[in-house]
Amino acid sequence: MASEIETGRAEVNGQTIAYTQQGSGPAVLLLHGFPQTRAMWDAVAPRLAEQFTVVTADLRGYGDSSKPGDMTAMSFREMGADQVALMHSLGHESFHLVGHDRGARTAHRMALDSPEAVASLTVMDIIPTHLLLGDLHQEVARAYYHWFFLAQPAPFPERMIGADPDYYFESCLLGWGGATLEDFPAEALEAYRKSWRDPACIHAMCNDYRAAIDVDFALDAADLDRQVSCPALVLYGATGAMAKQYDVEATWAPRLANMRAAAIPGGHFFVDQHPSETAEALLDFLSEQPAF
Repeated sequence: MASEIETGRAEVNGQTIAYTQQGSGPAVLLLHGFPQTRAMWDAVAPRLAEQFTVVTADLRGYGDSSKPGDMTAMSFREMGADQVALMHSLGHESFHLVGHDRGARTAHRMALDSPEAVASLTVMDIIPTHLLLGDLHQEVARAYYHWFFLAQPAPFPERMIGADPDYYFESCLLGWGGATLEDFPAEALEAYRKSWRDPACIHAMCNDYRAAIDVDFALDAADLDRQVSCPALVLYGATGAMAKQYDVEATWAPRLANMRAAAIPGGHFFVDQHPSETAEALLDFLSEQPAF
């Protein structure tokens, strides 16, 4: 029986990180991506909470978490350090880690920087950051143009987006694999809109993409010869942009020593489109992991 839902804000690593915790059992941390918030897990977390203690958290710069103004503060290393500190503050020294999109890139960095804390790693619908940026293909650049638009110097993208945030960010939700607005629960959409209408959030999200190029690329280059050793699951949208352009499993094989991979119906936002299938894939994987 899942426990009551706890919602809070933790002061960790110099930031305020908003989180929700529910369930009982081994801990699982779920991290969202761009341009979403922890609300993206609302249909998945209760299913996992039948067997696990589930924590969903807003990355720094997003949702109800604090929004640092400095570009370097939005690196995946910094975002990951927040989440390790959050889990420790909640009494979880070790935990399963699941991330989608930017949350997945943060999760990969966490597994490299804090391997003692990460019992298993699941990354959703990404290829490694260094590979995407270092071996950029024309069609990927076309589909993922936002990486380079958002990374332009401030305040250019901020002002462009700020003229109509809903139009811009909803266009992102509708890309990368054929989603419609009806695929996103109304309450989740409202949470996303509340977040991305905040100029501080727009600036932080731009800095997230600036940092990927200016900070994270070099950090990943230094770790190209390292493998994550914990059990790992790679999930991706069967009709998403990444699946169309890459053999997603093959891109991760050199970086994850103990890996399995599977496609989920839908595009990049398959968690929203197909939450039941997503939850089942996670439960199949997590239920096989040894106790800790």
